[in-house]
Amino acid sequence: MLCIKSILNYIHLLFLLILFLISCYIKMSAQRERRQKDKTPKAKEKEATVDKDINESTNVIMPQEEMEENFGPQPISRLEQFGIPNVDIKKLEEAGFYTIESVAFTPKKVLIDIKGISEAKADKILSEASKLVPMGFTTATDFHQKRSEIIQITTGSKELDKLLQGGIETGSITEVFGEFRTGKTQLCHTLAVTCQLPVDMGGGEGKCLYIDTEGTFRPERLLSVADRFTVYSKNETEDFRFQLSGPDVLDNVAYARAYNTDHQSQLLIQASAMMSESRYALLIVDSATALYRTDYSGRGELSARQMHLGRFLRYLLRLADEFGVAVLITNQVVAQVDGGTAMFQADPKKPIGGNIMAHASTTRLYLRKGRGESRICKIYDSPCLPESEAVFAILSSGIGDAKE
Repeated sequence: MLCIKSILNYIHLLFLLILFLISCYIKMSAQRERRQKDKTPKAKEKEATVDKDINESTNVIMPQEEMEENFGPQPISRLEQFGIPNVDIKKLEEAGFYTIESVAFTPKKVLIDIKGISEAKADKILSEASKLVPMGFTTATDFHQKRSEIIQITTGSKELDKLLQGGIETGSITEVFGEFRTGKTQLCHTLAVTCQLPVDMGGGEGKCLYIDTEGTFRPERLLSVADRFTVYSKNETEDFRFQLSGPDVLDNVAYARAYNTDHQSQLLIQASAMMSESRYALLIVDSATALYRTDYSGRGELSARQMHLGRFLRYLLRLADEFGVAVLITNQVVAQVDGGTAMFQADPKKPIGGNIMAHASTTRLYLRKGRGESRICKIYDSPCLPESEAVFAILSSGIGDAKE
């Protein structure tokens, strides 16, 4: 009996506590509504102004932050913030994709071929990548402004730079072809050094990647070119002296010897990883076609050779687009046989690679021998440079101007 009475008393106290809490909530709600009604129009206007200032300041800051984050190639790890699992990002990196741009520029079927990436995953990855990389239409004015920011790397010859309107263009592929001893490899060695110069001296302020397929790379040649670039300038406030250090020049050139066409393509994947971690201004492939002539011999393998070469050149163009580097490739020539008409041509030679090479290269330069150590460079094909020629020389310090 006492137990039942105690339970009833407990329930009664609990009921009273609930009623007390409800009454407190009602009073607080009434006070809040009263304060809201009593607020003067001036106070409301002030509050609205504060909210507006906060929104405006947020709108000003956010685009600047986004602009800083989106400057240059974006690391592929950023996709994890947009719902892409880290395990899938690792698979993309293993396949040679190190930036969001590289993913956005890739067809879906290529992503599906990656082990562990399904069609649904590929759609999700491409959807998120396309949101971060501008790939739509733009005005010609905006594109013209973007083109004005492109850097030209000096060749070491004033006449050659004048022909190229500044030098080797970044963000595109420049092909140099000609017979042996016309200066192709010498131009590569010189540019491997000049790309490290400051921009105001005609350089790219970056490192160089050098893929050698013929075993003609010589680091001592880089040292002789570097010794040439000691520049003094004087202004009102101070004397300025710039000099390329030989050891620094060699440290800033990443060299690899390619032994077959598959290895040559594999090196581009390594190059992509290196470019995503450090600033490179130039990628050289000397020669881009030599191994294809030996690995694919005979007419029966011509189709396979062209397909493989096309994929290699497409990867080069992707690297130029992603990282804004200048890509310089050398090419060989063959005798042009056109049913007897070649004998009437002044120089019956043509670059190998056919239309695949012709369409992939932005600018094509034809080198031929002149008198003594002088060489002649001709604009063979370019979307913006007029067909013209320039004379340069191969000097002990690299490419330079021919003496009168």
